[in-house]
Amino acid sequence: MEPDKNTTPAPEGDEQKAEQDVPADALSRTPDELEEEKTEQAAASGETKPAEESEKKVSPIKRFFRKVNVYFLIFLLLCVIAIVVVVVNYLNSQKVTPPASIATQTLSQDALKQLNNTDATVGNTSQTLTIQGNAIIAGQTLMRGNLNVAGNFQTGGSITGPSITISGTSNLGTAQINSLQVAQNTAIQGTTTLRDLNVSGTSSFSGPMTASQITTSNLILSGNAKLQIPNHIAFTGPSPGRSMSAGVLGAGGSSSINGSDTTGTININTGGGPVPGCFVHITFNQQFSSQPHVIISPVGAGAAQTQYYVNRTTSGFDLCTVNAAPAHQTFAFDYFVTS
Repeated sequence: MEPDKNTTPAPEGDEQKAEQDVPADALSRTPDELEEEKTEQAAASGETKPAEESEKKVSPIKRFFRKVNVYFLIFLLLCVIAIVVVVVNYLNSQKVTPPASIATQTLSQDALKQLNNTDATVGNTSQTLTIQGNAIIAGQTLMRGNLNVAGNFQTGGSITGPSITISGTSNLGTAQINSLQVAQNTAIQGTTTLRDLNVSGTSSFSGPMTASQITTSNLILSGNAKLQIPNHIAFTGPSPGRSMSAGVLGAGGSSSINGSDTTGTININTGGGPVPGCFVHITFNQQFSSQPHVIISPVGAGAAQTQYYVNRTTSGFDLCTVNAAPAHQTFAFDYFVTS
């Protein structure tokens, strides 16, 4: 009679073998590690188990994680998070931001009367006061911030301020300026009236210039310029000094001068017994820098009878004659002096 397999105890040798198969650190290791180690020992000893039994002992989740790399799963998770962030940002950008609303407040007639009699503060800096109708302010108005005018700005009085800056075009009907400094070019289209004009640098006029009086210390015409004077020329100034020779003019003779250093007339009255010599000596009020040119023109028949000539210096000239002038005659000599 065969012994029962279920109740028959294992041979003593098998128990000892089983105890020897259990590693000493079995309590500190997981069942999976023990199973792997057992499988490796069986493969080393030549013992093999059916593939189906081995596959049954490993769960499907463990088999999936063994086939798939953990770092690849982390990369997929980061990609999903990035896609979610992009989608959320796109949806937020499609939202229309509602316009900012400014709280408005209507002032009644009673409130306006109260403002007229008291000093009150209306609203704050984040609010806007809108007046639909016209507003008249009888007293002074102080703007602590900037003043922006959307339409035209008209004032019936003067504008007083430390400075005014106009970035665009300005049209001024009448402007009175105490001191005007122009840093760049200035173009004046219409007529300009200047009471006093002092020019420290060079001035250029491309068109005609009309002036009632021009005073200059030096007038230079450059190039092919020409001086056109349609009217008379007058050389004004104080009369030069005069000293006459009584012996040349004759007894009872006299002389006088009328003019300036540049031009004038020397009047001669001869007496009895004139002799050759210099009638008169003319002394300039202002000396010339070089010896001047003196042009003499005789006036009258008595002057034509004389053989006149001049002696000139930078300080004056002498009017002389080679022959004796006719006695008891009245004549004259015109002179013109240039440098």
